[in-house]
Amino acid sequence: MQQLPTEPADTDSEDAGPVEGEATKSARVRKRPKPGERRVQILQTLAQMLEQPGAERITTAALASRLAVSEAALYRHFASKAQMFEGLIEFIESSVFTLVNQVAERESSGAQQASKIVALVLQFAEKNPGMVRVMVGDALVFENERLIARMNQFFDRVESQLRQSLRAAAETSGSPQPTVDANAQASALTAFVIGRLQRYARSGFKRSPTEQLEAGLRLFAPQA
Repeated sequence: MQQLPTEPADTDSEDAGPVEGEATKSARVRKRPKPGERRVQILQTLAQMLEQPGAERITTAALASRLAVSEAALYRHFASKAQMFEGLIEFIESSVFTLVNQVAERESSGAQQASKIVALVLQFAEKNPGMVRVMVGDALVFENERLIARMNQFFDRVESQLRQSLRAAAETSGSPQPTVDANAQASALTAFVIGRLQRYARSGFKRSPTEQLEAGLRLFAPQA
């Protein structure tokens, strides 16, 4: 799994005190991560638990047990389990759309933009199987509905970017109806992406989402 971004650690009051000798300091070496680090650790552990094929709904009790902390300790960092899943969704959004923006800026060909966007979404999924269960909604079934709505918005944004790239490609190729063509192709490519992610999750992460990707793209995306 790609590393979740580490947040700045909070300052602990126990660190502010009289100067101690080296021996005393060594005896007081912190074993636990600082608050900011613990928040990231919780999200990383949740993502790892989601990577287990056939994993059932993850409870805060199971998550706390994996981290060897109390459930109350989890709620010091997140107000609810839904907020934990929001943290994972934020990571997905930030990771993917940072790369999408880079592709849009660096690649002048609309057709190449579309192909690379599809590839990067599927490659991100392949490297982060636990996140895939969030992306396809499997992990969100019994959670707050707003999480599913937010994940749907993620794919709407992907489709919108594909539509923009494919319209440019259609105009370049001289299509008499570039908007219609772009809408149809973007819809098909988005469905292709979601289908690959669902197959990856339901196969227990055995069927790679990038399997025969170039051949698949030739069926949906215009050639540069």
